[in-house]
Amino acid sequence: MNACAHGTSNSAPLPRGVRRALDAMRGNPGRDWSVTELAGAAGLSSRTLQRQFRLFLGKTPRAALRDVRFESARRELLQGLPDAKVMDVALRCGFPHFGRFSVDYRRQFGETPSQTLKRQAIFNDALSAMPAFFVSSRDRPMVALGPIDAAPEHGGIARSIADELTTALNRAGAVVTRQPGAARYHLVGTISGSDRQTHLTLRLIDAETGCHLTAHRSDGPLGDDTIPDEHLATKIVAAVQPCLRLAEIDRAGRKADADLSPHDLALRAMPFVLSLNAEGNAYALDLLERAMKRDPGHALATALAAWAYGQRVVYHFATTPTEDRARSAELARKAQSLGGDATVLAVLGNALTFLHDLDAANLIIRKALSIDGGSAWAWSRSGWIDVYNGDADSGIERFKIALDLAPHDSLAFNSMVGIGCAHFESGRYSEAAHWQQRALAEHPSATWIHRTMCPAYVLIGDESEARRSVTALREDYPELTISDVQQGLPPLPQSYCDRVFDALHSVGLPL
Repeated sequence: MNACAHGTSNSAPLPRGVRRALDAMRGNPGRDWSVTELAGAAGLSSRTLQRQFRLFLGKTPRAALRDVRFESARRELLQGLPDAKVMDVALRCGFPHFGRFSVDYRRQFGETPSQTLKRQAIFNDALSAMPAFFVSSRDRPMVALGPIDAAPEHGGIARSIADELTTALNRAGAVVTRQPGAARYHLVGTISGSDRQTHLTLRLIDAETGCHLTAHRSDGPLGDDTIPDEHLATKIVAAVQPCLRLAEIDRAGRKADADLSPHDLALRAMPFVLSLNAEGNAYALDLLERAMKRDPGHALATALAAWAYGQRVVYHFATTPTEDRARSAELARKAQSLGGDATVLAVLGNALTFLHDLDAANLIIRKALSIDGGSAWAWSRSGWIDVYNGDADSGIERFKIALDLAPHDSLAFNSMVGIGCAHFESGRYSEAAHWQQRALAEHPSATWIHRTMCPAYVLIGDESEARRSVTALREDYPELTISDVQQGLPPLPQSYCDRVFDALHSVGLPL
C-alpha cells in the first residue's frame, strides 16, 4: 500500500529533445532564447521542437520559457538570501520589466515577490537559530539513509547533503541508520545533471513492501552557497515527513488489536484528531484514553488528547464544554511535564492556544521550532498565535511557510483557514472569504469554517453567499447560537469577534 500519494511529478516521460531544451532554459533562464537556439540545444529542427512542445507540454517553447523563468525566480526568492533583491532576481531570470514581473508573479503565485522573499528570510533566520540538541523519543521510525548516488564531481556535495539529511531526520523525530536491514524505511537519493542545472532526487521506500511512498526533487545549482545544505535538507525532510507519518499510521492500522502498543493507539488516533470533525474526534478520544490508561506517561497520546478535548469546545462538538475544557487543561499540564519531540510540542501548542494560554503556547512552539525548524505544524501554530495576538501580517507569513514546507499535509487546510482569519482581522474580507472557501474545499467536513467565512461574505456585501454559508453552518449545528460561538471561538482579538457576532446575527443566527 502506498501510504502517501503525493509526489513531485506525475507527468509522463518527455522526449529527449524536449528535456534538453528545458535543461537549456533552466541552465540560463535570463537568456533571450530563440526557437532556433533551443532546437539546436535539443538536436531537433525548429518545427519538430515546436510540435513536440505542443504535444507533450501543451504549450509553445516561448510559453515554456516564461514558466521556467517564473520557476527560477521563485526558487531564488525562496532561498531568502540576506542580500537578495527582487529587481536583481527578476533581471537574472529574464524579466526586464520589473513592474510587469511583480504583477504577473502575484497572479501566478498569489503573493508579491517581496512577500516570498521576506517569508523565506524569516524561515532561514529560524533555522540559523536552531541549537545543536535533540530530544529523545520512544517509538521513533527508523530510516536507512545510504550514500547519495552521484558522479565523482558531485561526490562532496552528495556527502554533505547526506550528513545534513541525517541531522534533519533526527530533528524531525526519526532514527537514522546506515544499516538497511534494521530500518522500516529507506531514503535513497541521486544527483544528476550539470553544475549549472543539478537535479537532486530522493525517494522514500517502505522496506517491508518495497513501495515507493513519496519522492522529492530539487532542481538548481548545489554546493555554491546559494542555499546552505542544512536548509535544503530541512526542506526536503519537511516535504517527506507527512508521508513518513502516514506510513507509520498505516503500519499501526494493519496491526491486530491485541498487538497494539500505546504508541500504536496514539498513531491510530492521530488522523481522527486531525480530521477536526465530531465523529473523528470521538473515535480518537476513545483510542487515546486507552493509550493513556496503558501508559500514563505517553507524551504523544497525552498531547493529542489535550488537543482533542479542546477541539470539542472550540468546534462545538461538546455537550459538556466545561468538563471537556477542564480535561483538556489537565492533560495539557501533564503533557508540559512530559516534554517530547517537535511533533508532540506542536500538538501541545494547539491545545494551549485553545485554552487561551498564549504565553505558554508561544514558549512551547518556539521550543518545537528550535528542535525542528522544518515542522510545518509548529510554523502553522505560530501563525495562529500571531493572529490571536493581532499581528495578522506576521501570521500570514508563518502560515505560508507551513504551506511551503508541507503543502499536502493533513493540516494544510487549517493554515488556509488561518490565512483567511488573518485577512479578516485586517479588514480584507474578499481575501478572507477566498482562503476560507479554499480551506473548506480541501476539507469539506470542517463546516465550522462557516463561522468566520459567512461574516466575511456579509462584510463584502455578498448576501447570497452569506445566506448559503450560514445555512450550511446550521445544517451541521442546528442548535448553534451566537452565545455558543462566543464560548467556542479561540482567543481572537475582541474587535474580530465583535464583527463575527454582528455579522452572524444579521443573517439570522439567534443570540
